[in-house]
Amino acid sequence: MWSSREIDFSQRVSPSDLPELMDGDVSYEDFRACMRSLETVNRWLLGYRPTLTWLDQVVPTSSDPVHIVDVGCGGGDMLRQIARWAERKGIAVRLTGIDLNPYAARAAVESTPKELGITWVTGDAMLYRPEKPVDIVVSSLMAHHLEDEEIVSLLRWMEATVQVGWFVNDLERSKRSSRMFGWVRWHWLVRHDGPVSFRRAFRKEDWVRLLAAAEVPQEAVTVEKWRPGRLCVGRWK
Repeated sequence: MWSSREIDFSQRVSPSDLPELMDGDVSYEDFRACMRSLETVNRWLLGYRPTLTWLDQVVPTSSDPVHIVDVGCGGGDMLRQIARWAERKGIAVRLTGIDLNPYAARAAVESTPKELGITWVTGDAMLYRPEKPVDIVVSSLMAHHLEDEEIVSLLRWMEATVQVGWFVNDLERSKRSSRMFGWVRWHWLVRHDGPVSFRRAFRKEDWVRLLAAAEVPQEAVTVEKWRPGRLCVGRWK
């Protein structure tokens, strides 16, 4: 693995130019172990905090369940956190996780108590047509897997789909953040893909450009840093 001291973080690297092993051909066992390791990363590095804080501010008070869709849900850890957050707040929710990877739903089911009532869908979120309208879309550590034009398409889809708002929780591209992955012996896939992810991640100017390309009204958008290592984009309607 290269040293972050030798890397130029000034420009985002395209995922096609710098692949992550997780996006390739891995076994189900390695995928599941990676998802569980990432759950530990999120827990130790406060990765759930930005999304839950944003939900505190935007979830409407209603007797009807709030439909929250997690795009790129992976092993489902974010939705498990949201389910417990909703229970603490006394908020009725309907939770749906969507991921292109066919391993994701299987891993999520194995790790999620049935009583949480989360639905797992395998497929392209932009082709998702639920019976109940989507109130909120969240995404965590997924955007850096996408090319710029795919992110623009995702932003346009979220704009056209949600009733209340959307929130993208992803990484900030910086040398300091990348170094964090040298501190702990994560699963071998996470140890490789973590530093790669930071090179494919974002700075505020990247999001400003992508939001403009997607014609999202930026007066209703926040782009905020969350320590350690997160850069999150929130939109309310």
